[in-house]
Amino acid sequence: MTTSQILLFSLFALVFVFLIWGRWRYDLVAFSALVVALLLGLVPTEEAFSGFGHPATIIVALVLVVSRGLQNSGAVDMITRRLSNPERSVGSHISIMSAIGAALSAFMNNVAAMALLMPVDIEAARKAGRAVRATLMPLSFATILGGMVTLIGTPPNIIIASFREKALGEPFSMFDFSPVGLAVSVAGIAFVALIGWRLIPGGGEKAQAAAGSESGEFVAELVIPDKSPATGSRVRDLYETGDSNDVSILGAIRNGKRLPGFAAGVELKAGDHLLVEAAAADLDRFRGQLKLEYFGERNASDAVEGDLDIIEAVVPRDSRFDGRSAISLRLRARRGVALLGISRQGRRVRDRVRHATVRAGDIVLLIGPPSELAEAVEWLGVLPLARRSMEITQPAKAGLAVGIFAAAIAASALGFVYLATALAAVVALYVLLDIVPVRSVYGHIEWPVIVLLGSMIPLGAALESSGGTALIAGSLVGYTEGMPAWVVLTVLMVVIMTLSDVLNNTATAVIGAPIAVDVANRLDANPDAFLMAVAVAASCAFLTPIGHKNNTLILGPGGYGFGDYWRMGLPLELLVIAVSIPVILMVFPL
Repeated sequence: MTTSQILLFSLFALVFVFLIWGRWRYDLVAFSALVVALLLGLVPTEEAFSGFGHPATIIVALVLVVSRGLQNSGAVDMITRRLSNPERSVGSHISIMSAIGAALSAFMNNVAAMALLMPVDIEAARKAGRAVRATLMPLSFATILGGMVTLIGTPPNIIIASFREKALGEPFSMFDFSPVGLAVSVAGIAFVALIGWRLIPGGGEKAQAAAGSESGEFVAELVIPDKSPATGSRVRDLYETGDSNDVSILGAIRNGKRLPGFAAGVELKAGDHLLVEAAAADLDRFRGQLKLEYFGERNASDAVEGDLDIIEAVVPRDSRFDGRSAISLRLRARRGVALLGISRQGRRVRDRVRHATVRAGDIVLLIGPPSELAEAVEWLGVLPLARRSMEITQPAKAGLAVGIFAAAIAASALGFVYLATALAAVVALYVLLDIVPVRSVYGHIEWPVIVLLGSMIPLGAALESSGGTALIAGSLVGYTEGMPAWVVLTVLMVVIMTLSDVLNNTATAVIGAPIAVDVANRLDANPDAFLMAVAVAASCAFLTPIGHKNNTLILGPGGYGFGDYWRMGLPLELLVIAVSIPVILMVFPL
């Protein structure tokens, strides 16, 4: 190996370690790696920021804004709510919701599709009295599968198409992914609806299905005002009231400091805080009975009595809240809302609520004036779990929004206009028609994904130009020497799929695309088959909650543990390989 190859492989190894560790956000890790590569001369200075102007990066950004426009129009929301029926059996419900999720994911960002459908699924579970964990994971997997059907359904497809243009002179078109993606989606949805959900621990049990984790419990702080019956009582005197409301009293806080232990014998004073653990509804009932106040209720900016809303929201990866506390974000000072509680998959949050570090997969309880609460939710990048307010949608523009998008896709598919240009036109029209307000256009772009792409593309190009990808391809071909080309294709798919389970799928596609072409060239085989295998494998992250953002989104609301994913995910990944390889060989003969 050359010095450049050694340095690049070492740099990529460090990137993998930090991404798997998860201590720092993947965009920061990728950008730092790019800076190091520039300082070491591994990436030419003139190519430093070429990734940010790359067609794949631009298309991903445009797709995210278009997805928001389709949500704002209300068309998708109305369709999903009409088709959702809590009286159906679990299998029937999963079949219908999964089919809707896959169809939406084919034409809008699959994370956006999951964000639309997750509150609907949780509400249906609540009404049916079943455990939401039985249906959320199948829905997440279905939206991931549906993204494989078209070019714009998922970032890996966009990256693979762009790389094909660079390597072979022409990109994959909008529906080149459809034969393989559709076959995999149909087989995958059939599996999760008929068998997969039964493999989830606790999935078949009846439950309250609250819009929280399986336990649905938050750790929260309640303030004792002057006129509260709790004033002058000892903490232990409130245990009976707490028990009758299913509220656990964990302790007390005075002058900003938590008192030792459970503080059972402490006499409470006005201004003290009670630290409690309860479901949102029980928490509110307990608060009302003792005339307590939510922390932040009295001082919420511009609020009058009765002018406060409470919202539950799940924290995804890359949210502004992920890895931060309410105090460090200065949430009340900046946004006029307060953090009431945190729910973390049944695990108790030890710190004071405002000081506790929020993690991806947590559910947070926020309070504030309705307008500021809505803005804070968007600023934080959290996903509300309650029914979406119809005030934020524009049903009158639903047909127009869908029509504009459909016309742009048709024009691109027929070759009349380049896809990025078509999507840019859609965004411009959505802004002009106020389907997407101009003030929020940039707020709907997932900048961590853009930074990741902009950073990884030059690094991937450097690995390719240094001969690093050829070295990997040579090793792969060497290990499978004498075996048929379809076996090498399968091995490549397994390797990429394994990487995608622990890395971001976008980064996996950037790394896997040049390897696929190098392997195909060494075997004198059709590179399209290998590129398509990488596209499918990079999207199939079903074994962990960190491989795909949709899996992280359901972690808290479904009350899943890290080890729950592989139970349904492992057989699904094996099914994907078994279905996709024959279809790839049929559509793209070696």
